[in-house]
Amino acid sequence: MKARIKWIENVAFVGETESGHALVMDGSPEAGGRNLGPRPMETVLIGTGACSAFDVIHILKKGREPVTDCVVELSAERAEVDPKVFTRIHFHYIVTGKSLDHAKVARAIQLSADKYCSATAMLAATVNVSHDFELVNVL
Repeated sequence: MKARIKWIENVAFVGETESGHALVMDGSPEAGGRNLGPRPMETVLIGTGACSAFDVIHILKKGREPVTDCVVELSAERAEVDPKVFTRIHFHYIVTGKSLDHAKVARAIQLSADKYCSATAMLAATVNVSHDFELVNVL
């Protein structure tokens, strides 16, 4: 996998992925940015959430669970001194579908956390990672 980061101005950068997508990242005005995009550490957090959500949906669909939506709300804490690494990340999954099996959703989330999500695996080596979930059953 390859990526390219190009400086735009001040503390703004555009990241280009090998798959041909681009993302603008910028710092806060206090750090000299113009708030043109998410902060780099925000992209790490949302990338981790998306990695896990991908796994959960894939596992549930493979298991023929009637899932119609999956939202992951993340809350993170960072160290107060440089480097301001993540110290805690909590994943809260809101999984929607028709008569979803609680145990199968729990298993999908656990498999993502323990086996499949490479982003979570990297962060969990140094970060306290936790997760919970709620089911929204639709008729």
